[in-house]
Amino acid sequence: MPHSLAAPLVLIRNADVYAPEPLGRRQLLTGGGRILWMGGMDEAAPAGLPMAVVDLQGQRLVPGLIDGHVHITGGGGESGFASRVPALPLSRYTSGGVTTVIGVLGTDDITRSTRELVAGVMGLREEGLSAWAHCGGYHLPPATVTGSASGDIAFIECLIGVGEVAISDHRSSQPTLDELLKIAAQAHVAGLMTGKAGIVHLHLGDGPRGLALVRRALDESELPARVFNPTHVNRRRALFEEALALAERGCTIDITAFPVAEGEDAWSAAEALQRYLESGAPPERVTVSSDAGGCLACFDHEGHVCGMDIGAPAALSATIAELLQRDVPLERVLPAFTSNVARLLRLPRKGHVAVGADADLVVLDARGHVRDVMARGAWHVRDGAQLRTGKFEGDGPSFHSKQGR
Repeated sequence: MPHSLAAPLVLIRNADVYAPEPLGRRQLLTGGGRILWMGGMDEAAPAGLPMAVVDLQGQRLVPGLIDGHVHITGGGGESGFASRVPALPLSRYTSGGVTTVIGVLGTDDITRSTRELVAGVMGLREEGLSAWAHCGGYHLPPATVTGSASGDIAFIECLIGVGEVAISDHRSSQPTLDELLKIAAQAHVAGLMTGKAGIVHLHLGDGPRGLALVRRALDESELPARVFNPTHVNRRRALFEEALALAERGCTIDITAFPVAEGEDAWSAAEALQRYLESGAPPERVTVSSDAGGCLACFDHEGHVCGMDIGAPAALSATIAELLQRDVPLERVLPAFTSNVARLLRLPRKGHVAVGADADLVVLDARGHVRDVMARGAWHVRDGAQLRTGKFEGDGPSFHSKQGR
């Protein structure tokens, strides 16, 4: 039967499935946004129902990528109001294989708000993506909707943690240990009450204190290590070594897929992940995110912006492709982009290919690049062509004045 976007059921045949562990050739039936059935090539697929059939001819099928650090409302603002980065459209995520995003506020938690972040999450959900967010931003006390971080997590469905709270950065609120412990305790208890992640997602700057505040938090409190989730840990090589030690203590560390110049005192995401996996640190305690929509700024000695770039969701799939070119096995690479993120964020239907999981699927070509993308059971990309775009992408809708009619 020819492929049809409107078909409620899709049978995917001849898929070389990485779930993220390698399962070999499989068939999958998707419907209602979930994976309904999976079987071997010699098993009879469910029959008697109208369905579209897609034959992948042995290409690799992996879980949709989960981007745990995205500025879905836009980031920036460090060099004037004109430097505020606009929100990224839907296709920038799906074209890079990202089917789930976690929104954050950054430096600008003054003109941008948690309310705006919640609205951005809902908008992306309406367009077919899966999305959640953290309340707050760089500064403590955090920007919230209900008046407290614990209230936001408890009463607002899409808010699952606090972040990105900045430490070791001249843009931070210079939080004390006491302030960090109080916000971490709120996140942890609210997470216990609701079954949500309940983490504090920590932005790490270039400051020489590095992760010292997190080490003190672990040494001087009863809070579980999993509550503290530092990101950008590959921005300095010495900071990365500190992060490896924290992973051994139970923290999940997050590598950022940002551009790294030759000779820079940083590790690229591919280099950092490979080093992590070869270090003997727990393989389940590392993730990779893109900082999509965020301003990747550099500063002079007085704290003024001297250059900037913008994070891109496609950096995740590009990192996977680079690691495959380095001959790192796909099943070793994938968890940091899929199942590890889902486990940390307590999203049980995300990050793996299994019956009952959400039908978030990515097909990779022979070079490891994204070819097809299914999000919540609907195709967004097929054979490299974008089938679905956001409401205001391209020509978008046109609005005509009715004045005089």
